[in-house]
Amino acid sequence: MKKIQMVDLQGQYQQIKETVDNSIQEVLNSSTYINGPAVQKFQTDLEKYLNVKHVIPCANGTDALQIAMMALGLEQGDEIITADFTFAATVEVIALLKLTPVLVDVDAKTFNIDIEALKKAITPKTKAIVPVHLFGQVANMDAVMEIAKEHNLFVIEDNAQAIGADYTFEDGTTQKAGTIGNVGTTSFFPSKNLGCYGDGGAIFTNDDALAHTIRGIVNHGMYERYYHDVVGVNSRLDSIQAGVLQAKLPNLDEYCDARRNAARFYNKALANNPNIITPSAKSNKTKNCNAICDVCDCHVFHQYTLQITNGKRDELHKHLLENGIPNAIYYPVALHSQKAYADAKYKEEDFPVTNNLIKTVISLPMHTELDNEQLDFITKTIIGFLK
Repeated sequence: MKKIQMVDLQGQYQQIKETVDNSIQEVLNSSTYINGPAVQKFQTDLEKYLNVKHVIPCANGTDALQIAMMALGLEQGDEIITADFTFAATVEVIALLKLTPVLVDVDAKTFNIDIEALKKAITPKTKAIVPVHLFGQVANMDAVMEIAKEHNLFVIEDNAQAIGADYTFEDGTTQKAGTIGNVGTTSFFPSKNLGCYGDGGAIFTNDDALAHTIRGIVNHGMYERYYHDVVGVNSRLDSIQAGVLQAKLPNLDEYCDARRNAARFYNKALANNPNIITPSAKSNKTKNCNAICDVCDCHVFHQYTLQITNGKRDELHKHLLENGIPNAIYYPVALHSQKAYADAKYKEEDFPVTNNLIKTVISLPMHTELDNEQLDFITKTIIGFLK
């Protein structure tokens, strides 16, 4: 059996080695390392893939969130609502910009922002909602967009973990995750479903004026060299990373399918254990099937995350490591409990789901190169421990 890895970047690279190497060599031959042809080509192809008018590449996913908020003209003290159960980057940029983060609980099945909690959190100071499409599953965007419209709020989609996923609206229409709100952001960190070999990110929007503002912000606020029209930052995707992404983009749907197939294997093997809650997909397309159906496109499984309900999550974590099975706990501490974001306004009773998840979740190896032998070993090791 091959060595099990949390993410097998080397195995994936070997499948596309010639294409990636040629893309990188083209950049080296051109010596246009910043804003070169590779960046422009990738930008155009990603726009076509997402069916969005504007893709603005940048240096990383955290920058993408920060720049999106800067471009919307949010001001100090404006409240931004987002999910409590997610990676800190989402709330980090809100605080950095002197905006006011408002954290709310998540849905027990999808781990995405809880709609009732979102409604209760809105105040006259609320200016934006940041739904996070956590672990690869799109949040309830019908409800989010309806609430945003009712209260005249911006919607900034944090799509760092769900690029390639589709969202089917209640009326049957479909859009790619990250293209539904006023603006969407993503990360091309190497472990992502579409990852480069360094750092990278991008911002998506169908708003021409907003796109113009963003293009200035990412380049020191310049539209013409040495003329600074807005306050900006230095955040650009370099040409080598764009070349890598260009080589991978045609395979993104195949990568997402491979992850879904691995998730189906896990789910089937672990289905009958009373101490395990397996992840499910929830979509209007299949009337909330609560499974990973044969036509699933709403979940791309950036992570495959179980809940261990018998209090032995930490013991299982150690047991798997001892048996050569990497795994991770995403996330061990709720954002409202982090020192950096603690606030007297938060009450523990407002976060029952998040406070349970931090004690029960465990993420298993999930990538495009997992084979049945590895998956069988992983699941049998888990079942043997929890029997």
